[in-house]
Amino acid sequence: MLTFKHKVMISSLISNTVGVLSREQGSHILIYHSIGAAVDGDIYGIYSTNEANFSSQMNQLMEMKDVNVAVLGNEFGNSDDVFISFDDGFRDTYEIAAPILRDLEFPFTVFVSPGLLKSNDNRYLDKQSLLELSRINGCYIGTHGYSNCRLTECSDKKLHEELKDSKAWLEDLLSISVDKMSYPHGAVDQRVRDAVQSVGYKIAASSKPGANTNKSDYLQLRRTDIWSIDDLNIFRQKVNGSWDWMRWFV
Repeated sequence: MLTFKHKVMISSLISNTVGVLSREQGSHILIYHSIGAAVDGDIYGIYSTNEANFSSQMNQLMEMKDVNVAVLGNEFGNSDDVFISFDDGFRDTYEIAAPILRDLEFPFTVFVSPGLLKSNDNRYLDKQSLLELSRINGCYIGTHGYSNCRLTECSDKKLHEELKDSKAWLEDLLSISVDKMSYPHGAVDQRVRDAVQSVGYKIAASSKPGANTNKSDYLQLRRTDIWSIDDLNIFRQKVNGSWDWMRWFV
């Protein structure tokens, strides 16, 4: 039986052969979760990237002359643009990833679930470390739902609370306007998307792979997962869009 790692190796070979044909025009948003901490429900162990690999990947981005690491905002038409994002709000985003990104002058966005921060689980940021993270030049904060639950499984009332309360909690703590979010577990449908719009978010990111253009739905932006087992060749493939073919299977 093929292991997940074997499947990734086969996928990399596919990307080398058909990746160029499958690339979409537009920019790519990269997803990270933790840089070292265990991630709940991560049965394949792919969402916790170690510090050495993360540092190598960021240095690889710096060396890629055709890539521009940009602020996740309102423009997605430039195929050279790459955006860096983190989900959940792990403490190591602040302690490990942020110093590396700051030294390289790479902007990045952290999508935070207040419920995880208030859980007293030391894997996650607390109020003080989140405040300090938000003050780092180039760091932008968005929400990831309040409790990190699947929004598609929420009642209408619960859905509204998850979206509104997470936004209000972060705005009150950080004294900033928060209008970006990512969908916990990538769970989004038309009802959830419309609720996100009604609460006042301007940008919302899914976990569906692919590129984004100025014609994309800004409340269902596509992102590319970076896994712990990705070597630098696979990382370059993902940044360049050679894994966009996965959109046909997700």
